[in-house]
Amino acid sequence: MANRLEQEKTEQISALARQVLSLARDNILVSLRFFDVALAGLTWKEVPGTSVITTDGKDLQYDPVYVLYEYEKEPKRVTRMLLHTLLHCIFYHNFQYDKVEKECWDLAVDLAVENTILELQVPSVQVETDREAVAKLRVWKEDVGVLTAERIYKYIRTNPISSREKEELNRLFHRDSHYLWQPKEELVVSQEQWQKISERIKADLKAFSKARNNTESLEKNLSEATKERYDYGEILRRFTVMGENITVNDEEFDYIYYTYGLELYGNMPLVEPLEYRESKKVKEFVIALDTSASCRGQIVREFLKKTYSILKSSENFFSKINVHIIQCDNSIQQDTKVTSDEDFERFLKNGRLQGFGGTDFRPVFDYVEQLQQQGEFENLKGLIYFTDGYGIYPERMPGYDVIFAFLEEDEHRSPVPPWSLQVVVPIEE
Repeated sequence: MANRLEQEKTEQISALARQVLSLARDNILVSLRFFDVALAGLTWKEVPGTSVITTDGKDLQYDPVYVLYEYEKEPKRVTRMLLHTLLHCIFYHNFQYDKVEKECWDLAVDLAVENTILELQVPSVQVETDREAVAKLRVWKEDVGVLTAERIYKYIRTNPISSREKEELNRLFHRDSHYLWQPKEELVVSQEQWQKISERIKADLKAFSKARNNTESLEKNLSEATKERYDYGEILRRFTVMGENITVNDEEFDYIYYTYGLELYGNMPLVEPLEYRESKKVKEFVIALDTSASCRGQIVREFLKKTYSILKSSENFFSKINVHIIQCDNSIQQDTKVTSDEDFERFLKNGRLQGFGGTDFRPVFDYVEQLQQQGEFENLKGLIYFTDGYGIYPERMPGYDVIFAFLEEDEHRSPVPPWSLQVVVPIEE
């Protein structure tokens, strides 16, 4: 009898929790109808005894007792938690968890999501702590600017906050658990689904925002989530050429005859190993540095270190290289030829950045073409141009790969030429 009563009570709690969540979902759709597909993208899954609401990008997992407890304390809290968790998925926050410092990322994404919700001014999700939260976010906007998770995360990493401040921020902005945000192969399909959902929301939002002027944070975070991302190290693999690498070619060497000869004649092998093999190696490339007033010296040096370190750490690097580090603002200021590690270290230690005028990208390409005509390069594979992006791009496509490397995203700068790639290279000052 007792067991049956306990089971009936559990079923009632479960049914009530689902009703509360259904009401929360309907409240969101009434005000934010473009979230319909996103809400449909999460399957509800009861996980009793966890005292949380969370998601892995596939399921919305919730403790029924916890949902009812939060609803009883303040009915709008459940709607707020559901929208908060949904925005994490829409902004891909849970799919970047393996690439970040988790404590900083948890805090950053919660601030970004709550700022978006507060700016939307949806009555059905407003809670008692909103006034405090708005005042706190006003200070963060002065320091960070647009509050996307990526910008907040970078700020926290370079400007550590106290334990007391973390507790205060968690009290105001933490709504759900992130413990399921671990990289899992089975979630790859789910990420692709969320990319499609986010793209659709971005398109639907254009019509919605015509009637409202409080969607800026939502649009900024969506742009951050849906932008194309490139791995800088992966892109550098483009800068490879075929060449002879003086090493034992294990693939074409027969150890049976080699060891048999040693056994038969003492120290005379029957066959010698080939001393070289062809492999893809970095040999010749150009690093162009924008030394206009907007590109600070230490940032440029850190970019150089990062680029050279990535290339050297890979196995695709020749012992003998031909690298030109060209400084340019609106004209060529200096060209430093690097043929060894010692040359590079000497440049970092003693080299002076010159220029700091306006920016024109064209002189670098004209200068590199002159170097090619003079026979300076055997087979130039590519050019990496580190810049803020505010300059005049060349119209003609060169005969080598080009990457424009930026320090951060900036929607106001002109697009790069269609024959080039652009990549953001985060550098901590």
